[in-house]
Amino acid sequence: MASLTLFIAAILGFLAVGLGAFGAHGLKATLSADMMAVYQTAVQYHFYHCFALLIVGLLMYSGVQHMSLRVSAVLFFVGVLVFSGSLYAMAFTGARWLGAITPIGGLMFLVAWACLAYSAWKAM
Repeated sequence: MASLTLFIAAILGFLAVGLGAFGAHGLKATLSADMMAVYQTAVQYHFYHCFALLIVGLLMYSGVQHMSLRVSAVLFFVGVLVFSGSLYAMAFTGARWLGAITPIGGLMFLVAWACLAYSAWKAM
């Protein structure tokens, strides 16, 4: 699972850089200021949590094998898809109802961080 987690973190990082650059250079002329802010929030949280997933993968690779660490990895990944994905979709479509989905991804992030903290606590 460690190698898969590291692979997914690397892909998410690649996408975050690409989407960030695309937003900075290709979308400023087409998105409203509000939607550009939504897009930037998506990229920002995408980056933060791809790094968190990378850390989890490195912990797994180093031999830490708590179930809570695995749950954390899954939730960081799905959280990026739901949180950032809903914001990317809202920015591109203008469909503000997609903002109702975003907090589900945020909750996934919170639980992922709690699982990571629990795993660290168990390792002490």
